[in-house]
Amino acid sequence: MAAGGCSRQPVWRARLSIIKQEVPIVIGGVSKVVIEVEDQERAKKFWTETLGFEVAQDAPYGQEQWLEVRTPDKAVVVVLDVRKGERPTPRDPSLPTSNVFFYAEDLQQTYQELSARGVQFPLPPVQQPFGWWSQFEDPDGNRFAMVPRGQ
Repeated sequence: MAAGGCSRQPVWRARLSIIKQEVPIVIGGVSKVVIEVEDQERAKKFWTETLGFEVAQDAPYGQEQWLEVRTPDKAVVVVLDVRKGERPTPRDPSLPTSNVFFYAEDLQQTYQELSARGVQFPLPPVQQPFGWWSQFEDPDGNRFAMVPRGQ
């Protein structure tokens, strides 16, 4: 207790309180990610019919289409944009070409189901020091990581 019977906060707690008040939360999350594809119709079929996403928007956009698909959990929209350059190549064959990670409730079951549907997996589920993961590839040469939900 401080003189006069009042308790004092530790200095770090007072500073933390000031920081929390000064920094308002301005970003609420991720709403869309862009994936480049060579053929939007083929990509739409892959992402919806093979992976189970839903079309969120498919509209004329200049000489192209504005094509969005929504993840089954409805959390993120994936924009399937026409690729302007070369197909991506991984820096290392064991790495994805995309920075987007997808999740599955049951990684092993999802791997088996999607493999049966013809999805290519350059890396089947494997345990790493950071947890389980795998990689799948879309028809446009994009490689994505897939991890168990919550990892």
